[in-house]
Amino acid sequence: MSKISKLDIENAIISITKIEEEDYICLTDMAKAKEGDNRAADVIKNWIRTRTTIEFLGTWEMMYNPNFKVTEFDHFKMEAGLPTFVLSPKQWAEKE
Repeated sequence: MSKISKLDIENAIISITKIEEEDYICLTDMAKAKEGDNRAADVIKNWIRTRTTIEFLGTWEMMYNPNFKVTEFDHFKMEAGLPTFVLSPKQWAEKE
């Protein structure tokens, strides 16, 4: 069961979802606060395509996801940072 709470940080409302005693901060809300509703997806796509973000996500998945697909991750890691590399959160979730 999940519980959603909200934080008001400098007039930006950020959702926090609690699942099994773990808190998850809404990245979309943070991106909206930075660039507005219209640009939030672009902010997230630019963040998720960097090598450091991919490495962070891969490390987190290896630690907490027993079904993590290392082969798929290796492909993303090799491509990350290249001008042609594009990855959405949906693509990450579907592949991993």
